[in-house]
Amino acid sequence: MALAPKFAGQKLASKAIQPKAVHTLELYLDYVCPFSAKLFKTVYDSPLRDTLLNKYGDNLVTIFRQQIQPWHPSSTLVHESALAVLRLSPTHFYPYSSLLFASQTSYFDISLVSEPRNATYARLAALAGSVGVDEHAVYKLLAISDKPGADGALNSGNGVTDDVKVQVKANRLVGVHVTPTVVFDGVVRGEVSSGWGVEEWEKWLGENVV
Repeated sequence: MALAPKFAGQKLASKAIQPKAVHTLELYLDYVCPFSAKLFKTVYDSPLRDTLLNKYGDNLVTIFRQQIQPWHPSSTLVHESALAVLRLSPTHFYPYSSLLFASQTSYFDISLVSEPRNATYARLAALAGSVGVDEHAVYKLLAISDKPGADGALNSGNGVTDDVKVQVKANRLVGVHVTPTVVFDGVVRGEVSSGWGVEEWEKWLGENVV
């Protein structure tokens, strides 16, 4: 969990090193949540991105936390595809995420109700390919076999199942449920709204990042 800079003295550090901590802004977002898409666009696809990187970059770390919402079955599939991209080409994670949010209605419940799982994975792999990630490598990580494993297993998952387990476990440990959820220095900040524009964010950052 993040440590607020004012509590930096709680860190165990050499006497020769001044204990230091930076602010941490964590955005828990789901790719099939319209409100997550709105917040993502404001934070990452606007001038606010440069503000976070350049104005506050020395004492603020911003993290996109993937939050699967299981009441939308497709949520798992799209997050798996982002984890595959993250594994194969980390620098493409944000461009791919931006494209996923922009095309999120293609992965809503009604859009996928009649589509086989591997067909959805194939479309997601093609989407990853459009931002420069190896489409075939993405699909290989995502595809589910229609044959039992060597040990007869029928429920062995895919190439990113273990990554999903780690992400879900981490999010459960901090008690995040709905999206978007904003956590600042380890504390949920309910006042932050997905409806905020750049001005509201700038004001809030100015009051909280010191």
